[in-house]
Amino acid sequence: MKRMTKLKNRIKRSMIVIALLLAILSIMLKVYLDTNIFKLNKEQFTSTKLEASSELTILQITDVHSRSFGEGNSEVLEKVKELEADIIVLTGDLIDRKTKDLDIALHLAEELVEINPDTYFVTGNHEHENPGKDVFLTELENRGVHLLRNESTQVEKDGQLFNLVGVNDVSTSHESMSLAFAEADPQNYTILLSHAPSVVQKYPDVKADLVLSGHTHGGQVRMPFIGALIAPDEGLFPELQEGVYPLGAERYLYIDSGLGTSGLPVRFLNQSQVSLITIQGEG
Repeated sequence: MKRMTKLKNRIKRSMIVIALLLAILSIMLKVYLDTNIFKLNKEQFTSTKLEASSELTILQITDVHSRSFGEGNSEVLEKVKELEADIIVLTGDLIDRKTKDLDIALHLAEELVEINPDTYFVTGNHEHENPGKDVFLTELENRGVHLLRNESTQVEKDGQLFNLVGVNDVSTSHESMSLAFAEADPQNYTILLSHAPSVVQKYPDVKADLVLSGHTHGGQVRMPFIGALIAPDEGLFPELQEGVYPLGAERYLYIDSGLGTSGLPVRFLNQSQVSLITIQGEG
């Protein structure tokens, strides 16, 4: 009888160990997939400011942090070609603050411009904190990337005009909203590119219909039922994490959780991504 009890206890302990090992392996596999295989996220917004037949598609890429998906970021570039978005926006942190070799980020930028010359960039906190910032920004311009450094431009699609406004990173206090919006026609639908989503907290009355941000990495590590554990500028259990946040009548903030990592080189329950954003007229 004692022998049978010991055998049952041994089997029970073995099953517990096996279950724990399987759980650890599952978590490790999920971390690997979320960190190294990116997905496409799609969002759609409508506005009565636009003609009913109007549509603009935007591919947002953010927080790459000099990561590469495939040789020369071939996986990202293939997806960009496939999507054929009207414009591409890079919302900061193409490089990391510690990046010394700028080639990965510059190659990606060059190839993006080759695919779509309407490629726009705003700075993130890591660009401003990198000693090679000035060289990096100059090289982006040399490769045909349109830098929006507290300034605006207009994008035209089938006769419909859109304002595209870009501010330098808000989290490091390099922004100037007055300069950025100085030449933006308030009658046009306005898209604001701001690396840090805290722009809507610092400037709650910002005159933008859609704010596109990154910076938070979606928390990078998320937990079931809790969401992001921590995010830059907001600390534990941040209010602004990822996804769409209404700002008022037909006004929205969208936070893309990005492609890369910072600090710990892992993601969990928060897969790397790029976003395809469609803005349509509301008939």
